[in-house]
Formats: sequence, structure tokens, C-alpha cells
Amino acid sequence: MKQVNEQLCNNHISSAGEAAWNADSHSQAHAGRKQGKAVVVFSGGQDSTTCLFWALQRFEEVETITFDYGQRHKSELEHAKAIAGKLGVPHRILDMSLLNQLAPNALTRDDIAIEQEEGELPSTFVEGRNLLFFSFAAVYAKQIGARHIVTGVCETDFSGYPDCRDVFVKSLNVTLNLAMDYGFVLHTPLMWLDKADTWRLADELGAFDFVRTETVTCYNGLPGDGCGECPSCKLRKAGLERYLMERKQEEGASR
Repeated sequence: MKQVNEQLCNNHISSAGEAAWNADSHSQAHAGRKQGKAVVVFSGGQDSTTCLFWALQRFEEVETITFDYGQRHKSELEHAKAIAGKLGVPHRILDMSLLNQLAPNALTRDDIAIEQEEGELPSTFVEGRNLLFFSFAAVYAKQIGARHIVTGVCETDFSGYPDCRDVFVKSLNVTLNLAMDYGFVLHTPLMWLDKADTWRLADELGAFDFVRTETVTCYNGLPGDGCGECPSCKLRKAGLERYLMERKQEEGASR
């Protein structure tokens, strides 16, 4: 049944959003310009910052939206605001503190350890987070006339989070279009990339050094390479080391 449901979602991906994207692409292609307006769901981390650079290359106007849901540290919010400022992109923070009341987890509570039991989701999983974030981002996007919503979710290195899956994003895209009678397109540039591939994309976008030094991926709120001990830092570091090795090999082969 699960496979059937996922296939149905894959077969019915947002016809309204697809039509909006195709119409926009057709008109813009003839003019040789970037595509319309986009909102990037933005945390100031490696993935969303890479997506921000990706969006800046593709859309005429880009805005960022960050959610304050009672994170353990405010470093995420501070760095998101700072990065948007450095790139000259409008930035807005929305209060989502209600989520902290509904779904206690290791990202919002000091008394909950960061851990993962075998066969279980990590304690860092925030129930309903992406469902709410993307829904509120869509409400905001419609108010400013944006049809494109960009998010850094990924099904390759996703710790099993169900709301990072491609089928979820496609399903929600359909739901948002029906609920708001508006042609949204949810873009997921990193969906099928692992962390090494994400570093590669940042490099191709000319943002490698910026992403490495300016972003916050660490669960303990430390910027850049972070604490090096939490699961997020380990994943980021492993991807970075693998990409740097691949890049070195490619450079050597091209000489």
C-alpha cells in the first residue's frame, strides 16, 4: 500500500504548479532572463545556503524565510540573517514557537539527548516541521507573488526523516496548490544528492568557501566545521572530505 501511495503521488505531481513552471519558463526563455520570484526556506545551514545560491542563479527575485521554533541555540537564526544580509537578499523570521510546545525534541530541549535507537527516528526529528514550514512559506510566497519555493531537503542523507522524502514534497505540492488555488512549484535541488555531491554543487555555484565558513550545520550551534562530534557535523565532515578527495583526483587527472 505504501508503494502504491508513493506511485500515485509521483504520477500526480502538481499539475497546476507544473503548468505555472512551464509557462514561466517558456516566456522567460525567449527573453533570455531568469525565472520569476522564489522564496527559499532558509536555516543558514549548508544545505539551505547552497540552495540560496542555486536560487539566485535561476530566479529574478529571491527572498528567504526562517522559522523560530524554539531552537536550542539562536546561532541558526543569527547566521541566517547575516548570510541573507551579505548576499543582499530580503529575509524574514516567523515565530513558530507553537511547534516546540507540540513536539518536544533534542533540537529544542536541553534535557533531551541527541541520540538514535536502532530502528527508530533520531531524537532530533521534529514532528510536522517541514509540513508546517513549507505550508507557511507557501502562504508568505503567495502574498508576495512568488510561485517558486526552494528547500534543501534530501532523501539521500536524511536520517530517515519522513518529511524529507521526495514523495512527501510532491504530495504537499499538490495539496498546497489545491488548498490555495495557486500554482506553486516546490524545488528540491538536493533531493538526490549526498553530502559530497552537495559540496560539489556549492563549488560549481562559486560558493564553496562561503558555505564552508559562514554556515551553521552543527546541532550545538557552532559555525563552520562546528563541534565535529554531533551527527550533523560528522555527516558534513565526511561529505567534505570525500568531495575534496574527489576534486583532488579530478584535478590530477586533468593535468
